[in-house]
Amino acid sequence: MSLNVSQLTGGYTRKAVIKEVSFEVKDGEIVGLIGLNGAGKSTTIKHIMGLMEPFSGEIKVDGLTLAEAPVDYRKKIAFVPETPMVYRNLTLKEHLEITAMAYDLPFAEVLERAQPLLKLFRLDQRMDWFPEDFSKGMKQKVMITCAFVINPTLLVIDEPFIGLDPVAMMDLENLLLEERAKGHSVLMSTHVLTNAEKICDSFVILHDGLVFAKGTTEELAETFNLKGADLEEIYRYVAQEEGFGHDA
Repeated sequence: MSLNVSQLTGGYTRKAVIKEVSFEVKDGEIVGLIGLNGAGKSTTIKHIMGLMEPFSGEIKVDGLTLAEAPVDYRKKIAFVPETPMVYRNLTLKEHLEITAMAYDLPFAEVLERAQPLLKLFRLDQRMDWFPEDFSKGMKQKVMITCAFVINPTLLVIDEPFIGLDPVAMMDLENLLLEERAKGHSVLMSTHVLTNAEKICDSFVILHDGLVFAKGTTEELAETFNLKGADLEEIYRYVAQEEGFGHDA
C-alpha cells in the first residue's frame, strides 16, 4: 500500500480545517480527491507533503511516516502544484539539475528520463530557456516533467489540467495511466470531473473538511441511488441535494 491517511485532523493555528479524514491510495491506483473550493483538498495535500503538521491522525507512505523517516518519506513523493513554481534565474536544464540534487539522483539519469517528456511537451529545444518567461501551460509542463523524472512511489497532483491545452491534457492522462501501469500511486485533486472519471479508479469526496463519500463511480452512484450516473451527475446531485452548493 502506497498512501494511507488515517483519522487525519489538521489546519491552521489550532483551527481544524480537515477532520478525521481517512482514505488510501494503493499501489497501481489513481484516486481523485474532489470537492468544492474550501472543502479541504489542498489542506489534505499539504499534510501529506509534510508542509503542515497534523493535530492528530497519521499519514504513511509505503509504511513510513514523516516523523520516523523524513528523508525517505519525502523521496517517495513527487508533487505537481496547482500554481507552477519556477525559479526566476534558473534555466529549464537547471530546474532538472536541482530536482536531481533534491532527490539525490544522478543528473545523467534524470536527464535520460526527462528526454521523452521534454519531447512530448515540445520543451526539448528550450533547455537553456528560463521557465519564468514561459506561459502558464508551459510552466505546468515543467512541473510535470520535474515530478515524473524522479520515478516516485506516490505522485500527488493538484489541479493538473488547469492551464494545459487539450493535447497536453491527453498527454498527461496517458502519462498518469503509464504510472499506474508501473505500480505507482497517484492522488489527484481536480475540479475537471470529466478528465478525472476517465483515469481515476476511485474518488474521495470532501466537504467541510470531512470525507463525505468515497468509492468508484459505480459505488458512488449506488450510494446515492443514481444507477448509471456518471461522476459529474453524481457530484451535481450531491451538491444540490446535500446542501453544499456554495463554496466553504
